[in-house]
Amino acid sequence: MDLKARIENICRNIYDPEIPVNIYDLGLIYDIETFENGNVRIIMTLTTPNCPVAESLPNEIKENVSMLEGVTEVELKLTFDPPWNKDMLSEEAMLELGLL
Repeated sequence: MDLKARIENICRNIYDPEIPVNIYDLGLIYDIETFENGNVRIIMTLTTPNCPVAESLPNEIKENVSMLEGVTEVELKLTFDPPWNKDMLSEEAMLELGLL
């Protein structure tokens, strides 16, 4: 499994505490870039700018990804452009939330 897939896997095991769906299927991860030197750049958002886990959730992601073999540095950028909305949910998340 390549590094990007392993990072996606980690994100599928981290849950938003207010919504019973992982952050990857929620659509909170906008982009994952991996580089040959082991650096990783993740661009993500939160469901709202006032999210109660605005500080802890990005740190949890960064810490978990940092522990992967082959990762030397993790840069995590938090953005609200574009703002998160329900259209970003994966089909799995929509099923989990009863929206399909």
